[in-house]
Amino acid sequence: MIYTITFNPALDYVISVDHFEKGVVNRVTEEHIFCGGKGINVSAILKELGYESKALGFVAGFTGDEIVRRAQSEYGINADFIKVAEGMSRINVKLRSDEETEINGIGPKITDADLDKLFAKLDEMQMSDVLVLSGSIPKSISPTIYETILNRLQDKKIFSVVDATGDLLVNVLKYRPFLIKPNNHEIEEIFNVKLQGEEDLVKYAHKLQEMGARNVLISLAGDGSLLVDEHGGQHRLGVCKGKVKNSVGAGDSMVAGFIAGYLRNGDYKEALELGTACGGATAFSESLAKKDFIYENLRQLRGEN
Repeated sequence: MIYTITFNPALDYVISVDHFEKGVVNRVTEEHIFCGGKGINVSAILKELGYESKALGFVAGFTGDEIVRRAQSEYGINADFIKVAEGMSRINVKLRSDEETEINGIGPKITDADLDKLFAKLDEMQMSDVLVLSGSIPKSISPTIYETILNRLQDKKIFSVVDATGDLLVNVLKYRPFLIKPNNHEIEEIFNVKLQGEEDLVKYAHKLQEMGARNVLISLAGDGSLLVDEHGGQHRLGVCKGKVKNSVGAGDSMVAGFIAGYLRNGDYKEALELGTACGGATAFSESLAKKDFIYENLRQLRGEN
């Protein structure tokens, strides 16, 4: 079984304004509402690829109810969220105009008792299950929560995937995560360096492996991606061709595609290809990508079109 955790999910209210001006009434030309959260996004793309997962996390208030409803009805995922008593799940406003602007909500207060309920669900994990830890965590939770979870599960030899930044990522490397997905800028921040080229990318990917990571997938935005796998292999891939409509969820889609590609036959090249196709398909869609479009991008990537 694959498990994902979204600690602070949200309803994303995405609006378009032709030319946003401060201090005056602006008329929205287009609007959409999505249930957002990195773990939810991963579960949704896995579902498109034929892999079931259990989406865990915390929700609160009427917005939390709507997140769960949309996750189930729109994405068809198993949303096993914990309802907490205080606060409400976030509404994040994403304004698309001459510039993109985001205003993110706070989220509910998560107590120790709420965390115990999450731990009880995670204790059901079996050997070789997959756990995806992605995104930031709310202020009401200790910044060591990722470490706490992986320490609790380390005897089960699960496949952990961590898509996070800074200390949240660095501090879990000792638990040998199966996959981490930093971008080039995050690597520069971690090591306080300025990367000069692909040799440097490989060099610091190996350093992350020395710190514990098994596989390091480096996303390079428009320049594609680089995977340094646990067997010493290096896999370099460009990007799919298309018009970018949406950046939200593209990285999560890449993670989901990589997991699905690897689970099929343990081939890292195939995992990177499917991950890249998923990320591209979401970037070229108004929301998360659908199955047919993912495989259309995969064929394009392989030169089969």
